[in-house]
Amino acid sequence: MLYFSHFMNELKFTCVYTFSYGEDGHCIGEVKIQPPNPIRLQWEISEQCCNIIENSLQVANNLLEDVDLHVLMHNAFGKGLMKRCKMSPDAYIQMGLQLAYFRDAGKFCLTYEASMTRLYREGRTETVRSCTVDSCNFVRAMCDKSKTKEEKKALLSKATDSHQQGYRDAMTGKGIDRHLFCLYVVSKYLGVDSPFLKEVLSEPWRLSTSQTPHQQTDKLDLVKYPQHISGGGGFGPVADDGYGVSYVVAGEDNIFFHISCKKSFSGTNSFKFGKRITQSLSDIKDLFDL
Repeated sequence: MLYFSHFMNELKFTCVYTFSYGEDGHCIGEVKIQPPNPIRLQWEISEQCCNIIENSLQVANNLLEDVDLHVLMHNAFGKGLMKRCKMSPDAYIQMGLQLAYFRDAGKFCLTYEASMTRLYREGRTETVRSCTVDSCNFVRAMCDKSKTKEEKKALLSKATDSHQQGYRDAMTGKGIDRHLFCLYVVSKYLGVDSPFLKEVLSEPWRLSTSQTPHQQTDKLDLVKYPQHISGGGGFGPVADDGYGVSYVVAGEDNIFFHISCKKSFSGTNSFKFGKRITQSLSDIKDLFDL
């Protein structure tokens, strides 16, 4: 997904600053080198290989047809207002997702948020477990009419602080999920059966989330060219009965959400969950006099 975002940034920069196009959609300029004519490749594929390709295509089509995708452009407010609330935009959004899921499912769930580990050589990702004791206390308070606005704000502040600390821990090698996976690999290598690892690693991530950076390069000035803001991309749900939520914080006033779930499970609906997210973000905003 990061690669695709980088590709789109480079493409938009090239289209805006480098190339010009005519009304017919073709590039303006002269062809200096005549490219060779394309040659159709001839493949020699066995019948067995053809059958494998056909079966794989059917599996891919079935997966694709089962995805319920909703792309939401949230433009009521963005990270500008979130920073005025004196909290991390990512923590704000994650608390909104926790509130939205609880309202949608009536319960909490194991939540995955991807974190980069670029501080380390060959570092890739670590997991931020966004559903915490503090986030649950905040969500319950938001659903409790007896709680005052100040009580809810205090619980929100504590929940976002916990989330930010969890994110910092994940970035600096203090997360737990990559360590658990390493123990799992070692246990398989040694032939050691671990009931603990089997239980922990089999728990479903019913809410899988990730923030995609909006700009991978600084070549294109999106303040000057706001029409080239991109909604980015997303991913499918990890669990059959869960959601996949990718979000892109685009500038000060826009957030794109890519919400996915499976059509084969009747308990989830991407459009409905998008409305839950919008309402939850708004309800958090209403805690502040802005």
